[in-house]
Amino acid sequence: MNETATPRPESLRPLWHVGRARMLFAGCLGRNAPHSHSTSVLLAGIYDRFDLKVGAAGWLRCRTAVIRAGVPYEFDAGGRPFAVIYIEPNATSAEGLVALISETREVSGAIVGEDGELSVIRALYEDAQSADWAGLAIEDLVGFARRKARRTTDLRVAYTINSLTSKTTIEVDSWSSNLPRVRLAALAVGLSTSRFQHVFKNEVGVSYRRYLAWLRMRAAIRDVVEGSTLAMAAHGAGYCDQPHFAREFRRIFGAPASRSLLRVRG
Repeated sequence: MNETATPRPESLRPLWHVGRARMLFAGCLGRNAPHSHSTSVLLAGIYDRFDLKVGAAGWLRCRTAVIRAGVPYEFDAGGRPFAVIYIEPNATSAEGLVALISETREVSGAIVGEDGELSVIRALYEDAQSADWAGLAIEDLVGFARRKARRTTDLRVAYTINSLTSKTTIEVDSWSSNLPRVRLAALAVGLSTSRFQHVFKNEVGVSYRRYLAWLRMRAAIRDVVEGSTLAMAAHGAGYCDQPHFAREFRRIFGAPASRSLLRVRG
């Protein structure tokens, strides 16, 4: 009788899921240089602990962590399977994500844990067909986190982010011109440009301009997942060329695109 061998975790191809207000990466990673994100993120060692350094604090080992938008950090997963869930501010807050991890402590503004809701993440990583159900699984996790969150996003900022992620309400000329302009976004919610920029950064953790750069990167990653080459995805998202995209990817994620965007699951 023939038996199908279970693949070694390190042999599985990287998994990306890009949803409207959430994104998942699961795959083998090594050392990622210092970087920070425009959204809050949940980090998880899929099978074991990883090394993490937040801001000026020293290195520590943990199994899970929640990093708020704008907080610099670096990690070393040792080449082992590692997952990151990126959550837009209109989906839930960092406080909501904390409900997904356990045995926690605070380190330099981040929350690190020794356990968490890892079974779904592990199942997504191990199932070669998980791209078909990743959206529902992540929405389930985010829904649980949202119900646990006590803090809500300012309604004006939530409206702006909903508009940006749906690209329906606020005028968008093109990705290449880095729009919608902050003036139009401020006007749409009845604020002056300066007041809007202050409120947005206070709520989201990064500037409006930097958040737009994040949305551009999300668009490029989505295109790669859907079958585009890196060059095609870079052009479609409005980067000058592939080297420009590569520089931005390294800045945002602390590692080269080739480490996680090649041979992704379709």
